[in-house]
Amino acid sequence: MRVALCQINNTVGDLPGNTALILNFARQAADAGADLAVFPELALNGYPPRDLVEKPSFLQHSLQALRNIVEASRSLPCGLIVGYVGQAPEGSIRHVTNSAALIDNGRILATQTKMLLPTYDVFDEWRYFQAAESQDVCTFRGTRIALTICEDAWNDKQFWERRKYRKDPVESLVQQGADFVISVNGSPYDTTKRALRRQMFSAMARRYGLTHIYCNMVGGNDQLVFDGSSFVMGASGDVLASARSFAEDLVLFDTTQGQSPVSQGGHSVTVPPPAIRESHPDETSAVYEALVLGTRDYIRKCGFKRVLLGLSGGIDSTLVACVAVDAIGRENVAGIAMPGPFSSDHSVADARSLAENLGMRFDIVPITGAYSSVLTGLENIFAGAAQDVTEENIQARLRGLTLMALSNKWGALVLTTGNKSEIAVGYCTLYGDMCGGLAVISDVPKTMVYDLCHEVNRRHGPVIPENVFVKPPSAELRPDQKDSDSLPEYPVLDRILKAYVEELKTPAQIAEEQQLPLPLVRDIANKVDRNEYKRQQAAPGLKVTTKAFGMGRRFPIAQRFSE
Repeated sequence: MRVALCQINNTVGDLPGNTALILNFARQAADAGADLAVFPELALNGYPPRDLVEKPSFLQHSLQALRNIVEASRSLPCGLIVGYVGQAPEGSIRHVTNSAALIDNGRILATQTKMLLPTYDVFDEWRYFQAAESQDVCTFRGTRIALTICEDAWNDKQFWERRKYRKDPVESLVQQGADFVISVNGSPYDTTKRALRRQMFSAMARRYGLTHIYCNMVGGNDQLVFDGSSFVMGASGDVLASARSFAEDLVLFDTTQGQSPVSQGGHSVTVPPPAIRESHPDETSAVYEALVLGTRDYIRKCGFKRVLLGLSGGIDSTLVACVAVDAIGRENVAGIAMPGPFSSDHSVADARSLAENLGMRFDIVPITGAYSSVLTGLENIFAGAAQDVTEENIQARLRGLTLMALSNKWGALVLTTGNKSEIAVGYCTLYGDMCGGLAVISDVPKTMVYDLCHEVNRRHGPVIPENVFVKPPSAELRPDQKDSDSLPEYPVLDRILKAYVEELKTPAQIAEEQQLPLPLVRDIANKVDRNEYKRQQAAPGLKVTTKAFGMGRRFPIAQRFSE
């Protein structure tokens, strides 16, 4: 059987657009000689649909869109597997299901409903979907297919030290006599995921002695970035075919004769040979692609065409500007330098040099006059109080005001430029540098920011001035200020934060394992805990690590647990 892995970039809730996209790819698959075109989890509705599934009208339109695809399939010589939001059986606790339909020649031959519903990290499926009580092998043109939906294949008892669920859908379906396994997925990217998936599916393929076909969605949906990276794993545990990462793709695989490369034009699809298309083996390169894709899709799917950002000449705003230019084009990006009373000359010079190298718009809007006016207006009520962080935050908030005014005037989305290290410890200003619609690098530690900027220069030449890499990081909100005045050096800080935020270790464990002073580690941990109120008011950010601030990390604001 010739199976086409149709790795598409859909939009949550865009049922007409997603239907057209599915049928477009299905026609390309059919033209390439496919017998079966496989689409990702919830391909019809987008993932995750979240509370949209609570709307009765959303379910009604979803089922109608599925019927439209079924009717259109009459003109296709190939079958389709399409993920969709379905109707739960009468009497169920929840009224919808996460399902996939096997469609051929105007008929639904079979449906499969997801059995294992994840409720960890960014997933909240048990809140929304009714789980399947049982699953059956699907028969298509004489072939028996074990059809699984994402988490159903992530519970192999021989791969994981401790299984998350008592059930193993893959094992149950294989025991029914499946000829091969197809897994449709909405699996978001992080720096561990691409390798982990292949390791897991390789182990399962060897265990059962069956080919495993893994089809994943691609694209950015709010805070999540889906990398695609679909593949076919042979019974020996070797990759037989693979799709690109971070791009729409279509890969044709013959389950009896091996892979068949496709060279077919169409909707954002270019499929050069060979069928094994490795992309971004370096994870730094992969993270950069994830940021570009997530930024592009957030901007476009939210209806914006242009963006702007504060361009300070520092490493963080430099990276965000480069991502934005690669995402939507230099003509749609504006950098705004906002020098204040303590800004260095090289800040504006480095910002201007970067903007010229990238070919993006660059404007200078000084805030010194506005800052003086604000202080004058407050001098009576501030009388007798020493200058402190208040005056620093006024500068940051004047910059936020400036960017939001330009956002209103130009109809452009503001990109914030804070990194994960700063946001973790609250080294950022509410309603100041945190103002904006998308926090592009909020899940990128400071040390990784430097790595990603080196990646930019490897890709595009020396567009980032050398001075950006070598000057000490500084907010420039007081004379001779440096980040190291308030924080440990970033390599040390990032190690502490990874252990505390992502690995959930205690300060005592971190201090012992990393041979660091316990008071230092406790201070960083306390900063993380105390600044939860800031993070919950921040713009949504793109997840690229195993644990990001945002939808996958739900800590209370008012709490006193400190270990």
